[in-house]
Amino acid sequence: MAAIDPRVAQVLDSRRTEHDSDDEDALIAELEEDDDGAFSALREKRLEQLHAEVSRAKLMKETLHGTYMEIKDERQLMDITTSTKLCVVHFMKPDFNRCRIMDEKLKVLAEKHFDTRFVNINVENAPFLVVKLNVKVLPCVLTFKDGVSSDRIIGFEGIGWKPDSFTTSELEARLLASGVLLRPKMTDD
Repeated sequence: MAAIDPRVAQVLDSRRTEHDSDDEDALIAELEEDDDGAFSALREKRLEQLHAEVSRAKLMKETLHGTYMEIKDERQLMDITTSTKLCVVHFMKPDFNRCRIMDEKLKVLAEKHFDTRFVNINVENAPFLVVKLNVKVLPCVLTFKDGVSSDRIIGFEGIGWKPDSFTTSELEARLLASGVLLRPKMTDD
């Protein structure tokens, strides 16, 4: 049997000495009056949490979280990956059909996952990073956690059951497994 809350026990004991009645409504009213201080403290704490969350959301929006943008310069890409806690980078070529498919899926995910920064870069604009990060097959998606590469998706490898197609939910599941997304948000495609 679970222990009774000390305040409830105190009210029950005081009521037993006054009257031996089991009037539940009176007991609840007495507990509510007694807990006003506790409820207001909880309310204040929750308001502080909500205020902090709104501030964090504003900061994320200012730093372009929730968008999927093309980076033109590899120096800028390095700055983003090292200054952002969670980042997904798509190395692509605009005229490759598979890269366009990956772009569409990543754009949908970017709009739902504010905690992760989503960017893409044309491989022609990033010759140093292509060599340094060993990008050989397109599309190539690299995930970064705290500035360190943590996973890579080469082509459509490891996403879905069919080799040439996949759903956004399947891509989300793969990114969740790599730890770059915090929780699932896709309901269906």
